[in-house]
Amino acid sequence: MKAISENIPQVLEIETSILSPHSITLPEGYKLKGKNSDSCMVSFNNSDGFGMTRNNTISNLTMMTKQTNRAIYTVCGISDMGNIHLENLNITGQVSIISRPGTDKINLIADKIHITSCDSRHYSEQPQKYGVNVYQGALTVYNFNSNKESKIDCRLTNIRIGLKNSPVIGSGIFVSGFGDEGGKVNLETLTTGAVYSNGMLPYGTADIITAAVFIVYGVKAKTVEHHGELVTYGVNDMVLDTWGEVEKWVSNEQIVSYGPSGIGFVNFGTVKDFTAQDITTYGLGARGFNQYDGTVENIKFKSITTHGDGSIGIQVSKPIGNMTVEENVTTYGSMGNSLVKGVITELAANAISIKSGGKVESLTIHGDIVTYGENVTNYALEGGEVANFKIDGKMTVHGENSQPKLMVE
Repeated sequence: MKAISENIPQVLEIETSILSPHSITLPEGYKLKGKNSDSCMVSFNNSDGFGMTRNNTISNLTMMTKQTNRAIYTVCGISDMGNIHLENLNITGQVSIISRPGTDKINLIADKIHITSCDSRHYSEQPQKYGVNVYQGALTVYNFNSNKESKIDCRLTNIRIGLKNSPVIGSGIFVSGFGDEGGKVNLETLTTGAVYSNGMLPYGTADIITAAVFIVYGVKAKTVEHHGELVTYGVNDMVLDTWGEVEKWVSNEQIVSYGPSGIGFVNFGTVKDFTAQDITTYGLGARGFNQYDGTVENIKFKSITTHGDGSIGIQVSKPIGNMTVEENVTTYGSMGNSLVKGVITELAANAISIKSGGKVESLTIHGDIVTYGENVTNYALEGGEVANFKIDGKMTVHGENSQPKLMVE
């Protein structure tokens, strides 16, 4: 505290574990680093953690607050925050990089960040669209400044969230601009390891959602890539969701959701190229892939499997380009409820559903399309269109009163 009171830009090295009863604001130009990240822990027992002002760095530390507090946050009212660097950190609590009115520029570089525990449900700044609000994440980058000239430039690499069967509460990784109009976020790169999240929403909630990784409106992302499994556990917990723009999105490991209405990948934005491995959902109304708004030019899955009633494998409601599934599309459920644009709606667990307004330029299934539930359809053109359809395997239905194909004008 004596060094900080000098207000002279400097590097502070921490050599042991420290407990602070109050939050600490780092003045402009200060850099804080641990001598050894395994033995140097800075804890805050009654408050938020470190406030960032301008050109600050925090590295090589373990940091701990209550999971409902912010371990790292941005201080309001600084027009240009310069470069904010976060590196090699193990964290309990939220990392909250938010620009509000009065802050027009932030350049954020974060690498090797693992947030093991966080509860972000109570923060009031939440995006709103399509009849729902979105909870913030354990890692939140949010331009909450309506000024169209304001922006956050960021590069987020090697980010891990939660632990297997011990997820963070709320969303996992959350990146958002002010809206479709207003302040923007330029996301150069986002790379992650495993992400585990649970929104802890009561069953029947229709107006709140979360996601393991949410690229919200006002965001232009060049590359998003995942090198670990992505898992959500709760109600309305999407795994991957976007309302923004993504050029290239790749998931190299499995995508899994366990809760009701927990969709594997739901797209309301504009995605150029998307590639994923196996998508598996278990909850009621938990679809594999859903195209609700915007478009995707090229999309590829290894396989899609859903188990719950009302859990459609692939549903398309807007025009998209080329879709390929390398193996099978399989559903096990029958009729059930699912969240659709803020409304609980009864759906059949069809393997493929192309709704009115949906058009697929080409759909290629190299494996089989299989349904096991009753009163479902294997391949349902419900007012939509598939310009070119190819399947190398078989189309099979097992349940009573189910049919292989349905065409509705």
